Amino acid sequence: MSAAIDTLEHMFEYEQVSPATSLTATALMEPAYDTAGDLDPIKDLKARIRSMQASKLDSRLIPTHPAIAGLLPGGGLQQGAAYSLDRSAMLLMTLLAPPSAAGTWCGIVGLPEFGVEAAQHVGVDLDRLVLVPRPGDQWLAVTAAIADVMGVVVIRPPKRATDSSIARLAARLRQRGTTLLVLGSWPQTEAMFSLSHSEWHGIGDGHGHLTAREVTITVTSRTASRPRSTRLWLPDASDTVRRADVRHGDAQHEPARRLA
Repeated sequence: MSAAIDTLEHMFEYEQVSPATSLTATALMEPAYDTAGDLDPIKDLKARIRSMQASKLDSRLIPTHPAIAGLLPGGGLQQGAAYSLDRSAMLLMTLLAPPSAAGTWCGIVGLPEFGVEAAQHVGVDLDRLVLVPRPGDQWLAVTAAIADVMGVVVIRPPKRATDSSIARLAARLRQRGTTLLVLGSWPQTEAMFSLSHSEWHGIGDGHGHLTAREVTITVTSRTASRPRSTRLWLPDASDTVRRADVRHGDAQHEPARRLA
């Protein structure tokens, strides 16, 4: 049985990853057969992962940060869809935290600098996080393999994929109900997240410490008639992501989420 299967089986048997499971592209792409040449163990593994998902595929939406939900058609990220993101680590972690905290498995492909400690502080459950830091030339095949068993997959494409490869991956996402978050541009996306008018706070007259960042986040959706924007603290001085028009601690409108 392959190293990838052994590693993921270990995750189920002991229900822990410390601090996050990191797999190589070779392990993921290595064929997994039992002694009889049967692929049933892979099917069993996929079934066990899906049974542990807190978000059911028939819900069609995954949990989304309340500061961002209002920008999306239907109020959330669609299962089986792809989204493009500006290359912001804080925005990515903000989107990953709610589904991860709800029990969804997340895979991150091609981000060796991804900070697991910061992600944990945001609310990402490291026990349900799998990292493939350096997939190399197999990045698209690895992404497709991860999409078979993860509820949310993040990728940063090193180069443009062929149209046929993108179409095959899109079909797999729809079939599995997996949400794809792409850092950078990507064709056939459900929506694009972009950041603008970034303003840092905390620096005085040549001295001080950065304490908060205020940005405009815009979501351009293929189904919405026009882009939707809001001003967002990413984060505010208390490490909380919230809309700029929502007061800190106003739990009635938006629960606080602390970020690193």
